[in-house]
Amino acid sequence: MRITLLFLLFINTSFAQLSIADLNKKLGKGVNMGNMFEAPTETEWGNPFQDGYFTKVAGLGFNHVRIPIRWDTPVRSGQTSPFTVNFTFINRIKNVVDQALKENLYVIINMHHHETMFTDPDANTDKFLAQWTQISEAFKTYDQRVLFEVLNEPHDKLNAAKWNPLFKKALEIIRKNNPNRGVLIAPPNYNGLSGVSSLEIPNDPNLIISIHYYDPFNFTHQGADWIGAGSTAWLGTKWENTTQERNEVIQSFDYLKNLSKAKNIPVHIGEFGAYSKADMESRAKWTNFLARWFEEQGFSWAYWEFSAGFGIYDPKTGNAIQPLATALVKDGMYLATEILTQTVYSATFQTATDPWFLGLNGTAKGTVALGSNQANVSVTQSSDQSWHAQLLRNNIKLVKGKRYFVSFEISSSETVSGTQYIGKNGGDYASYSGYKGYSVDKNGKVSYSFIMTSATDEAARVVFDIGTAKSNFTVKNFRIEEEKIVVLATETPSIKVKVYPNPSSEYLKIESDLKINEYKIYDLSGKMLDQNILKTDTIDLKSIPSGKYIILINTEKGTTRQRFIKK
Repeated sequence: MRITLLFLLFINTSFAQLSIADLNKKLGKGVNMGNMFEAPTETEWGNPFQDGYFTKVAGLGFNHVRIPIRWDTPVRSGQTSPFTVNFTFINRIKNVVDQALKENLYVIINMHHHETMFTDPDANTDKFLAQWTQISEAFKTYDQRVLFEVLNEPHDKLNAAKWNPLFKKALEIIRKNNPNRGVLIAPPNYNGLSGVSSLEIPNDPNLIISIHYYDPFNFTHQGADWIGAGSTAWLGTKWENTTQERNEVIQSFDYLKNLSKAKNIPVHIGEFGAYSKADMESRAKWTNFLARWFEEQGFSWAYWEFSAGFGIYDPKTGNAIQPLATALVKDGMYLATEILTQTVYSATFQTATDPWFLGLNGTAKGTVALGSNQANVSVTQSSDQSWHAQLLRNNIKLVKGKRYFVSFEISSSETVSGTQYIGKNGGDYASYSGYKGYSVDKNGKVSYSFIMTSATDEAARVVFDIGTAKSNFTVKNFRIEEEKIVVLATETPSIKVKVYPNPSSEYLKIESDLKINEYKIYDLSGKMLDQNILKTDTIDLKSIPSGKYIILINTEKGTTRQRFIKK
């Protein structure tokens, strides 16, 4: 009896109630078990769950799994009242969750691909809430390691006005028998950053906000056939890990970070990933930077996904896909790639010489006033589609194969959200740059990079989609620059070389346990200033003027690149 009581005490104290912030820390690194249970049947998309997967997931160093689940099919859930969820399917999900818990993994289960909610939310609300009543009842005895995500990527007809009250109703149902369970809340507009500003967060101490991040979209979804024919034109898009590309990510999250701090709500990146038709080097760089940067912000994350088109594991060979899995879980943050930029278009917002205008469709109404190097936009009546109000500028030349950097500023007395891109002016109005969603709080900067993979277009158009909400804001400092990579070198995080002092004055010291063969020093234009065999541990810098430089160090295990400043 004494042993039994001690064992029960151990179990109870091991899973004592964590604060939501501490629970989010426990989630840490995660991976989505995608294309399995969110398929119409478990085998239909060719990627069924396999016993033993969670042993591999834990062995790779992950802390949790997100299990996307399509509950709303006629086989799995009744389509008429009382909307009974199939008992056998619930037990199947329970079995999978139990396998994850056995491997000491935390688990997020969600409602995925509830398509009727997106096309007609009013007619399907009762079914949706009945399904969550049964799911929450089925898992009420599970401990805090199991979390609920109410709905994946609300969008289309399930806009903010519909989604905010619906989430509150679902949360009330969950709280009846899961009073302390962690629950993830998604912004409208596909869990995107642009939907955060319209999200109403209930007063509940156990909520985590869930964000999906796939920018640049024309990189992460190049060649993805479910996107449409336009994604084929994106093939060949690279992610070079430049400072500008990194700043795009950092700036994108400014509004969310401020909201998280103000509302004291943790952040989980529920999905991010790059499709397998992108080149592996770019995928590894993008994935590595995002994972390490998310961790620096205190975000938990779940990579999309384990064993299908974005995957880090090959079910045919039974092996992890390298170097993607290593970049995601093990490697430190790679060094940024240095670039130069040259301005190809800088907006002056003058009616005669730089004619921006407001395109209106549907029920959208508004005005734009140009002058003083800015566009003052007022959307006085919104519509149900963002493209029903567009701030536009035509006749921008983009050259096939060139890499471009786009930046602009938005100021307003309130938060402004929208989507910006550069694309074709006519036909299918395809995007060349991908779609950049943003939320800007009063004064903010937005930037992104893209490669023009389509044929040269002498008359492309700049587009701001702004039609879904009334707003007043100013756009200024809109600029398109051509980017040039000045130095490329293989990034090898396992190569440990210390370069100091930095900043330096007359010399650099090189410290490493590896044999160093030679070094090269470049300025930021790509011009090589010094090349030599390293005979001692000291490099003389007296002949190099003050400035910023890159040093390539060739070791017995490969080349590493570091930046330094000469005072």
